[in-house]
Amino acid sequence: MTRKVSLNLILGGALVLLFLFTMVVSFFYTPYDVNQMRSEERLLPPGGRYRLGTDNFGRDILSRIMKGTQTAFLVGTISVIIGMVMGVILGAVSGYFGGWLERIIMQINETIQAFPGVLLALMIVAAFGPGTFNTIIALSITAIPGFMRITRSGFLQYKEYSFVEAAETLGISSPGIMFKHILPNLYPTIVVAASAGFAGTLLAEAGLSYLGLGVQPPEPSWGRMLHEAQSYLFKAPWYSLAPGFTILLSVLGFNLLSDGVRDLLDPKS
Repeated sequence: MTRKVSLNLILGGALVLLFLFTMVVSFFYTPYDVNQMRSEERLLPPGGRYRLGTDNFGRDILSRIMKGTQTAFLVGTISVIIGMVMGVILGAVSGYFGGWLERIIMQINETIQAFPGVLLALMIVAAFGPGTFNTIIALSITAIPGFMRITRSGFLQYKEYSFVEAAETLGISSPGIMFKHILPNLYPTIVVAASAGFAGTLLAEAGLSYLGLGVQPPEPSWGRMLHEAQSYLFKAPWYSLAPGFTILLSVLGFNLLSDGVRDLLDPKS
């Protein structure tokens, strides 16, 4: 049966590819040095030499937006990977073995979920100090419950299937059954969750940086740029619009991609 490619997948894929292309290009080229200050060219409007204008220090906004994709991708990717690995392992163990081990793991999971994700990340970063490393750790912890929940649910379902009983009869070890026989059935769900989780992580990183608790200067961060631009909202609106729309399009792209992949992999579609 041929599956239709949804509009969400096309639009989301295009936005994500634009995000990735910009990041790759920024490693080799930006129109100007992202940290070069030009006091005589402060808050210039878009056009001419500066396609998106300049900020309050005379730095090129386009160059900083481009370089900021590196920060967003670094934090988002590492946070989602750590959260996914930890969540999948804990969810698999609790779902497959059950008993007292499941109760302990789920109690930890419920404790983490008792706090809104951004609030928990804010508390962790506030406790251990701002910076890229602590931001990644905080966002990784907030990503664990989502992956743990979907993995546990899948294992509770699949461990009752006949192929698992057959594997047990053949003497295959529990880790072998868990990660070679059951887990592959959950790959589509995990991929969708990872894409959606990446969008949430981008937004959370921007929020932490906006509050001054995320990526620290002079490293460009979209959230930090929004924070710096708020004092010039009416005097230089382009200053806040550029990072604002960048965050919007990036988060929208990964959310649309997540929906599109889910529709593509859904056997009922």
